[in-house]
Order: sequence, then structure tokens, then C-alpha cells
Amino acid sequence: MSGKGILDVPGIGAAHATDEKGVTGCTVIVAPKGAVAGVDVRGSAPGTRETDVLNPINLVSQVHAICLCGGSAFGLDAASGVMKRLAESGIGLNVGVGVVPIVPAAVLFDLALGPVSHPSSDMGYRAANEALASVSSPDARLTQGNVGAGCGATVGKVLGMTRAMKSGIGHASRQLPGDLIVAAVIAVNAVGQVRIPEGDILLAGCRGDDNQILNSMECLIRRQRVDVPPGTNTTIGIVATNARLTKVQATKVAQMAHDGLARCILPVHTMHDGDTIFAMATGEVEASVDLVGAIAAEVVSEAIVFAVKSARSCQGLPAWWDLLGPGKPQD
Repeated sequence: MSGKGILDVPGIGAAHATDEKGVTGCTVIVAPKGAVAGVDVRGSAPGTRETDVLNPINLVSQVHAICLCGGSAFGLDAASGVMKRLAESGIGLNVGVGVVPIVPAAVLFDLALGPVSHPSSDMGYRAANEALASVSSPDARLTQGNVGAGCGATVGKVLGMTRAMKSGIGHASRQLPGDLIVAAVIAVNAVGQVRIPEGDILLAGCRGDDNQILNSMECLIRRQRVDVPPGTNTTIGIVATNARLTKVQATKVAQMAHDGLARCILPVHTMHDGDTIFAMATGEVEASVDLVGAIAAEVVSEAIVFAVKSARSCQGLPAWWDLLGPGKPQD
């Protein structure tokens, strides 16, 4: 692949808006020509917008953008700015008197890191504007780490926020024979630890007194509880493909993509998380839904690893780079 991650999928654009002072942001993925979409919510504390429209029994089958946001439920306001920018370009569902852009969204909780702040409608507008420009730009790149929806993302909160580590947002892609492309962008804000599945290599989690990374499951078993308020986590993301899928099949791909979370995050899908994954299909290539879903799980895992490895310390919380990165004694 070209190494552009989610931007490797033709017809898909992506961009971030980041508030470094407020330690929050949003990430917008656009499909100006529309994309068949599905969603699967596995966590028990989700914050979402327009996910009901993606139910296979409901009328609308295509989305025009998806917005991933920080700021907890306040951050959903960013999707209004995305809608405004798309409508200005005539992108949306034709309702006879104009267009209504279909823009589902999901949020993660980052209010505990830095000042209480959240993405605004204006941030959504700016991210959508850049995302639209990226669709036709061969030089477009989407940065990873402490940007967009991953700006305030953290992981390893079994022992509370003060023992957590900084995470971020990452993306990855895979091209298969027959020109099939499957990609993912994931903002990792889990209560659990993050590991590389191959070799079970621990990357980030709750920390001990000497900043050593502890096994989150062992801590959970010992303490019998998680020391953060409910609803203060959540890993959110998008899988995009150029495969031709129905709405039912896109929903299945979103469901299978959650396997990528389960391979890397432990524990996952808890009462404290609102884990949500969307799937978008632009319909250019014939492909088996089983193949697309299986590869989706793999690129989700890869995106999670990139999200953690590209993050940097913030507000006193260290990142993988600080504790285990190149040149560190533990490396």
C-alpha cells in the first residue's frame, strides 16, 4: 500500500481538527459520493448520533461522512459542522427541497485530561473542509497520535486516571488481490491495556509506583473493580473499504471488526467503555463479506498499535514512546 492508511481507499477523505490547549478534537471521514454503511456498538456506555439510521431495516443506506469526536456527549456537536460543510457542497440525501447530509458520529470521553473542553461545530466544519480536499489530493496524509479524536485519548485506567497512559488515534490499510482495499482509523481510549497480539507484547496499561506497566487483568482481579467513573472511556473507529456491500453486509463487517479490539485491548467492551465501530463501503470491487470482515479485524488491530506507538506524553501521563520506545532500557 501507499502507507496512507484510511486515505488508501479511493473516494474517501479524512482530516482532523485538534484543540491542543483543550486536549480534545475530532476526526472526520468523508465519502462525497456516498458509502453504504453499518455500525456495531459493543461497549455499554456509548455516545452516538444517527446510529439508528444505519440499522439494516431502516430506509437510508448511505452515509456522506462519519465523525469521531472527543468531548463526551458534548462532542457530538462537531457533526453539525460537518453537515453544514457538506450541505454547502450539495452533498447529502436529496429530499426535494435540498440535501440532508447523513453524518453518524461517536464520541469518546477525554474531559478528565486537561481543561474541560469539547469539539465544536466549527471544528467539525474545518475538519470536513480539509477532508473533502483530501479526496482528490495525491499528497494528502492523515497524521496519527495526539490529534483529532485521539488528542485526549488515554488507556490503562483500571487503577484510575492518575495511573493511566497516553494513547491516540491511528490508522492502517491492506490491499489484496483483485484490488480490494480495507482500511481502519481507530481512536483508542480504553479502560483496559493495549498489547500487540502477535507475541502478546504489552504496549500500554495501568502503571505502578515506578512507572512500570502492570497487567490490567491482574489488577482488576485483585481489586475487583475499575477506579474510574462509568462512561469515561470508549474506543471508536471506522473501517472503510472499496468493496461492494449491502447495508446488512456492512453491518456484519463492523461486527467482525470488533475482533480487532478484542485481540489488542484487555479488558474490552466493558460497562465503562462505549466501543463503537462503523463500516463504510464505496462499492467499487466485488468481494466476499467474510474476507472483508476478516481483514477489517486485522487492520483495526494494526491501527490500535499505531495509535499507541504514535502517541506522546500529555498532561503528566506518559506514552509508550516515553516508557518503552526506541532507546529505552525496556525496549
